[in-house]
Amino acid sequence: MKRFSIICLLALAGCAVGPDYRRPDAPISETFKELEGWSAARPRDDLPRGQWWSVFEDAELDRLLQKLELSNQNVRAAEARLRQARALADQARAGLFPTLGANASAVRSKSPSLSNAPSLATGAVNTYNANLGASWELDLWGKVRRSIEAGDSTWQASTAELEAAKLSARAALAQAYFSLRVTDATRELLQNTVTAYEKNYELTQNRYKAGVAARVEVMAAEVQLKSAQAQFIDLAVDRAQFEHAIAILIGEPPSKFAVAPAPGALAMPRIPVGVPSALLERRPDVAAAERNAAAANARIGVAKAAMFPTLSLTGSAGFRAADLANLFSVPSRAWSLGASATQPLFDAGLRRAQTDQAIAVYDEDVATYRQTVLTAFQEVEDNLAALRILEQEAAVQEEVVAAARRTLELTNNQYQSGVVSYINVIVAQTTLLANERSAAAVLGRRLTASVALVKALGGGWSTADATAGATAR
Repeated sequence: MKRFSIICLLALAGCAVGPDYRRPDAPISETFKELEGWSAARPRDDLPRGQWWSVFEDAELDRLLQKLELSNQNVRAAEARLRQARALADQARAGLFPTLGANASAVRSKSPSLSNAPSLATGAVNTYNANLGASWELDLWGKVRRSIEAGDSTWQASTAELEAAKLSARAALAQAYFSLRVTDATRELLQNTVTAYEKNYELTQNRYKAGVAARVEVMAAEVQLKSAQAQFIDLAVDRAQFEHAIAILIGEPPSKFAVAPAPGALAMPRIPVGVPSALLERRPDVAAAERNAAAANARIGVAKAAMFPTLSLTGSAGFRAADLANLFSVPSRAWSLGASATQPLFDAGLRRAQTDQAIAVYDEDVATYRQTVLTAFQEVEDNLAALRILEQEAAVQEEVVAAARRTLELTNNQYQSGVVSYINVIVAQTTLLANERSAAAVLGRRLTASVALVKALGGGWSTADATAGATAR
């Protein structure tokens, strides 16, 4: 009979109420629609891992991104939330084990004299006590195990959320950095244009003094020069704002931070894409949403376990005496063993409502997970389309710039030959400048889209990183 009781107890301890978790289904296509015509899909292992920004081959960007992880306050806040989640998971795991406590006390007391009880002792009494106590609530219905499951899933979600915060901050910094570099390139372009316009203005003045050119041509050259100078000055506002944004992202005061101008050529990287199903493993926000759904599923079991009886075991052993000298003697020994069971009989639907709430939270998290997956696909498709179309636009824009330069060269020759007026030169120069600025803007949009694509693909992170962290822990 005793053996049967032990077997039954072990069987009860092995069960856990509530549904076992299965990853929710999510709509996944076999390939990206916008991938066709841009670049061929490659195996997932070819995707950039770790320092994904190295594909841009920019030493200054590398330096700034290395500072970001240490100083960005959003990243540090996410890291603190991860430590909180780990601590909560450890708290849940502690419920599997009994608690052990020790106490000691010394009490001196005196009872009042009662007229109807003359035999009652009225002197002061000393009581000394020292014991160890233990208690253990058996996890018959898996409440603790489901709590551990929920805690582990939550801290794994926090791990992914930390990586998502890093990825977001890095992408924001990279985009601000490339916007700054495009501004540098545009400022260099305008500086060269201003220099050319100054020479043209001087030439026009000389021609006017020689009686070859009209006064209106001098005025037109001056207006054109001042306009280019104003555009050059105006770009300083954009550059300052991009520089300030970078300073905040790396956790430095804007007043103490500066990025030296470097208007050199910016290279467009080629980013391997992989297959859509890889997003479920490589996007930290998708992984976090899935882990949150797993935690919510486990909490259904916690809520259901509250409907069943709880069994607790208690025990204590120690010494109790009226004389301190005899406290640890054999006659002063005291012990106790006990068990208690509690079964809720009526709670006006409280536990049922808590279970319904847990189920509703799970349904919400599943919907959030599926929406996160859809959003991930949209972001990849958006940026694939942007890169494909902008690549075509950039090629055409370069042809336009080349044609505008040839036009300006011919117009200058005609002007110097006296065939056309200076107004024709101004029109050709304005057209060239506008198209050169458009080409620089397209390059900036392409670089921004390439960073956004890396971010949409997960930035080189994978769920294996979180699993490895859990194993190391």
